[in-house]
Parts: sequence; structure tokens; C-alpha cells
Amino acid sequence: MNLASLCQRDILSLSAEASVQKAAELMRVNHVGALALTDPEDPARVVGIVTDRDLVVHLLAQGRLPEEHPIGVYSHAQLIGVPGTASVHEAVQAMQKHGVRRLFVTEPNGRLMGLLSIDDVLATLADELGGLSQAMRIGIDLESTRTSPMFNPGELSGSMYLAQHEP
Repeated sequence: MNLASLCQRDILSLSAEASVQKAAELMRVNHVGALALTDPEDPARVVGIVTDRDLVVHLLAQGRLPEEHPIGVYSHAQLIGVPGTASVHEAVQAMQKHGVRRLFVTEPNGRLMGLLSIDDVLATLADELGGLSQAMRIGIDLESTRTSPMFNPGELSGSMYLAQHEP
């Protein structure tokens, strides 16, 4: 499974010159924890990312006023991206290496495809673990419905040997 199938394609964006108030309102109304910030001169160009955590840690906890600076001041300018063909394992490695909870996912030509959050990764892994758990439960249920053992050496007449099977 590659990241192109997991990432959120609808990325909310806002000009880096917008107000902190506007950014916070956009996050609240859309129930998201991050916004892509765009170049005011070229709205198709992403220049940063800002998270709800950034607003709390770098603005509120430091006693700054939301009106002091535009939202771009509180953003991360180092954009961490991974190709859409990357695996979940590669995404986790990138998150660990850079200490981030979100990654931009890119197309082969470098264009932005989507945004992958740690929540997306956790949901995918939880689904896979749930599938494995269900497979185990089905196996246990099948075992409990058997009335005779699968192998009873006492039923064999003659000698027993093992045959080697090639994979």
C-alpha cells in the first residue's frame, strides 16, 4: 500500500500573510489540525505549514498576541515531503527523522498530491492489525468446531516418513 492511497487529497491552504485569527478559524470550522501556507504572490506555491500545536506552543504559550504577526511567522518553512509511491514504513521513518506528525505527499513531478498525518498512518495500521486479529479469531473458531484431531498417529498402519516439499 502506498501513500497516494492514504493521504488526504483536500488540503486546506491559506496565504502566509493571513491573520492568525483567520487560520485558527479555518482549522476550527474544517476540523483540521494543519494548514498549508501559500506564497501571497503565487497561491499555487506552498511555502510552509502551520499546525494547531504551533499556535499553542509558539503563540499562546509565549504570551504573543495573535494580531502581532501574520500566520506565516508561526509556520514551518522546512517542508517535509515523500513521494506518493512511498510505503507506510518510509513515511514513519521520515516522520521520525524530522520529528513531524504530518508529511506532504508528492507526485513524481514534485507537485503536491496530498497531506499525510500520523492519524492517517495509525488508522491504516489499526485496520491491518484488526484484520490479523480477525484471522486469528476465525482460526480459533475453526479449531473449536473440529470433532476429531487433524492428525492421529495411532490411525497409521505401517511406517511413517516425511516428504520434503519444494516451495
